[in-house]
Order: sequence, then C-alpha cells, then structure tokens
Amino acid sequence: MTDTKSPTLPDSADQVVERVRERYGAIARSSDSGCCGGPPGTPADPGTTAHRLGYSDDQLATLPEEANLGLGCGAPVSLLALQPGETVLDLGSGGGIDAFLAAREVGPDGRVIGVDMTEEMIARAGAAARENGFDQVEFRLGRLEALPVEDASVDAVTSNCVINLVPDKAAVFAEVARVLKPGGRLVVSDVVLDRPLPEAIGRDLLAWVGCVAGALLRDDYFGALTAAGLTGIEILSDRDALELFAGEIPAEAAEMLAHTGVTLAELEGRVRSITYRAFRPS
Repeated sequence: MTDTKSPTLPDSADQVVERVRERYGAIARSSDSGCCGGPPGTPADPGTTAHRLGYSDDQLATLPEEANLGLGCGAPVSLLALQPGETVLDLGSGGGIDAFLAAREVGPDGRVIGVDMTEEMIARAGAAARENGFDQVEFRLGRLEALPVEDASVDAVTSNCVINLVPDKAAVFAEVARVLKPGGRLVVSDVVLDRPLPEAIGRDLLAWVGCVAGALLRDDYFGALTAAGLTGIEILSDRDALELFAGEIPAEAAEMLAHTGVTLAELEGRVRSITYRAFRPS
C-alpha cells in the first residue's frame, strides 16, 4: 500500500525548483553523493560511482577531491573534443567535476564557466578552484532558464544529469542556443523516458529530485532541443538508468519505491541514461 504521507510534487514549478535547490544544497554541505549516480545513503563512495558513470582513473586523479560528489548519469566532457583556448559552459556545475576536467583540456588560455542555482555548490566549487590553482574557471550563481552568460560567447556546452531537474526544459535549450557561438557544440548526459512512468512515481517529489520524475519522453526532449534551433543530434551513449546502480539500489531510491508502491520491475525499460551531441548551426 502506498504511504499516504509520501512527499508529492508541489503545484508550482517555482516550488519544485526550490525543493531541488534545498536537496542539492544539503548534498553540498554534507558531501553525500546524490542524483542518478547514488542518492544520499548509498554505500558506494563518489569514486565508485564516478567509475560507473564512465570517468577514468586518470581523470579522477587530476581533480580536487571535493569536486566529485558522485552526481551524474554519464561522463560527457571527454566527448566534447575540447581544444586549448576554448570557452566552455557547464550547466548545473555542482561540485565542479566537469568544469575542472574541461579546464585541463582548454588550458590556461581557455575559460570555463560553471553555472549552478545552489549557493552552497557555488561556494564549494569556487573554493576548490581557488585552492587548486584553476584560475581559468569561474562559477556563477544562476538558473539554467536564464543563464548569466553573454550571447554567442562559448564554444562548447556540457551538462551532467541536470536538465531533467528543470521544469522548463525548452527554456534551457533556448538559452543554450543563445550563448553558443555559431558552429558551437554541446555534449550532455541526461535522463529521458522511453515509456511514461507509473503515475505514483511521476507525481513523487523524491523521484523528481532523484532525476526520474522530471525526465521527458525521448521524442519530447529532442523535439524541444530541435525547436530551439539545435541540430545534428547524435546519441553517443544510451543505457537503462538502472544499470547505474550496478545491482545496489541506493537507500533513497528504495525509499521512493517503498512509499509509492511501485516495484523495480515496473521501471525497467522506461528510464534511460543518455549522452548526446548537438550543434548550433554556423
């Protein structure tokens, strides 16, 4: 039986955003891992989660320890083919893992901008940048639907399991198209649906902040991307999101299933972890 005290989604998009902000602020303060890779309470440490997502030992060895929070559903930066001197934008930069990896690729003459709406994440990542000599990296407080970034000013955009958390995804894609230079590219890891979710999961707050309930159906997601003027979509990785747990269902995911009454088998084949590439036309 479903627990009648289960947290349900708030009525307004702004309230949803605030719940997401609270959850990830708590992660930044506590250093617990979260989101698709391993919500708070999972026994897997951030390093184990990062390996599951596709980060290599060499990549992790170059990072400030505090940058890896075990967040995400992929490892997109290695697929961006960054060049020295380029400017990169990381959407939902969190602890800074992808921003710092991008900085290694663009070098001291390049520039990396991380944008996150959570003050605690900005403070954590900014401190790591200062303490570890990442002078070409800066972190800005802001919403993905209204990026604090100039028009046509970045060569490449990346994001790791964050766009699914934003209620207005069309606005995010419009902003990506605005800030990319003509011919610029994006490589994003995110969550999409191949089939609708069970109703109890779709209206569950834990499922939204855990990167499930906010996901769009695949056709709707890429339809919004195309409507923003982004083209050349190429799927680079596509796997069942349940594979990210490697057979170890995190405590928060187990709680979500318990209080919604949904079984793991009911989610199989519905939720996909994807990484894709697209471009702003020249």
